[in-house]
Amino acid sequence: MANFLIVEARFYSHLNDMLIAGAKAALESGGHSSEVVTVPGALEIPGAIAMAAESGRYDGFVAIGVVIRGETYHFEIVAGESARAIMALTMDGIPIGNGILTTENEAQALVRADPTQKNKGGEAAQAAMRMLELQNQFA
Repeated sequence: MANFLIVEARFYSHLNDMLIAGAKAALESGGHSSEVVTVPGALEIPGAIAMAAESGRYDGFVAIGVVIRGETYHFEIVAGESARAIMALTMDGIPIGNGILTTENEAQALVRADPTQKNKGGEAAQAAMRMLELQNQFA
């Protein structure tokens, strides 16, 4: 049994609740435990994962958040830089599933967050578990 940390940027609570429910269900069905920590925004998720990875308390991570396009360039920065930083951490060998939704509108986010529809939280947890399996395989 592995211990996973779900790191969420809690901006859209109703969407995050669905993403976390999907992630927790997937981790539990895989026989793993999980904890949740909240950060201010999607840009802070990679930093929290890096700090938690250094602690040695967690075997893998699931990034959860929602970034919806607005009227400014901020969307591109948040979406791109959070993904880039998470990718950099995975290249360092940290098992991470990226469940940060980047959508045009809330309707798209609802479909992707809902565990009974696209279940992107569950998919992110599945990815994190698979990356942990690979890490153990190559160790």
